[in-house]
Amino acid sequence: MRILHTSDWHIGRQIYNVSLLEDQRYVLEQMVDICKTKKVDVVLIAGDLYDRAIPPANAVALVDDILNQICNELDIPVIVIAGNHDGPERLGFAYRQLEKGNLYITGLLQAEINPVILQDKHGDVAFYPIPYADPATVRDVFDSIDSSINSKDDDSEATQLSTHDQCMQRVLQQIPDQENNRSVVISHCFISGGKECESERPLSVGGAEQVSASHFKRFSYTALGHLHRPQKQSLESIRYSGSILKYSFSEEQHKKSITLVDMDEKGHCSIEQLALKSLRDMRSISGAMDDIIADAKNDPHKDDYLLISLTDKHAILDPMNKLRQVYPNILHLERPGLMSQNTQKLTNRDVLNKSKLSMFEDFYQQVQGDDLTEDQQKIMTSLIDDLQLGDV
Repeated sequence: MRILHTSDWHIGRQIYNVSLLEDQRYVLEQMVDICKTKKVDVVLIAGDLYDRAIPPANAVALVDDILNQICNELDIPVIVIAGNHDGPERLGFAYRQLEKGNLYITGLLQAEINPVILQDKHGDVAFYPIPYADPATVRDVFDSIDSSINSKDDDSEATQLSTHDQCMQRVLQQIPDQENNRSVVISHCFISGGKECESERPLSVGGAEQVSASHFKRFSYTALGHLHRPQKQSLESIRYSGSILKYSFSEEQHKKSITLVDMDEKGHCSIEQLALKSLRDMRSISGAMDDIIADAKNDPHKDDYLLISLTDKHAILDPMNKLRQVYPNILHLERPGLMSQNTQKLTNRDVLNKSKLSMFEDFYQQVQGDDLTEDQQKIMTSLIDDLQLGDV
């Protein structure tokens, strides 16, 4: 069976108030082409289909279009679980009816993990969808079950579910032994030792979010979501596919891809990472204003999303507007060059005032095209002193 493992689409995501919907459509259309050319048997989305619990209408429309192409036009089943960004109740709406159209969605965690059974020429493959659920949710799901078995005076197993690892172990107990059966688990969690980045919303604090990879070793393949960097954990068959796009500058060095899994008759998997090409890359540039503008003339990727760090040590009038003349998609501008070269804190008030006066002189010269007069310098020096003392 040929499985396409994806996750963390984050449809509707914005970065610095810039919508990425066009970029997401560009990548998802590639995914549809891969489904067609690679003759994929099933597509997995391991959580964070949307970027928020209540996605905007245009995000829902994009997802609807892509899933229609895969499920209906290509007749390929899609299995989706809710991630920590998704609203599980909304995502799981009408899931029973959608199953008739090749779309299997698991929004809310259920005590009984019902597999999606698909067939190939070798027989059945069982897909077990486990949506994201925090410990409080897991306790709520299993408390009624355990309390009906244990007396109120007993310390029921559910009361011990305080960490994500304990909860995952409890959930997986609902799945029967998979010996001699081909099986796939789809989960949205943080496996211990995984490589994080800034764009991932923490599941918990203090290490309580981490889940041991050992819980998944009995399955033929584990399709994970949450971490945005493609990576394996413990075994080749326990993998994160990563996000479909770079969602922060902390992901600048990531190579975005989706995971193609070929499972044989015994459940052994051969795995290939299929690269995804972005409409615009996300990268950082550092240098002086004049150098950056000059270099832009020969830059073939002027439309990339950029973080620019200016090294100039003098004030510059409206630097963002000037830079956007050559790089229209700048998302963020930093000015480390304005900071003192001295890493030690300057406590001398005269030194501080001199620095502030110098900055204002640079600013005034750029705006007026002339230097401050002696009288103007005296006025500004007095004003800076008053501000420093809190008199103004």
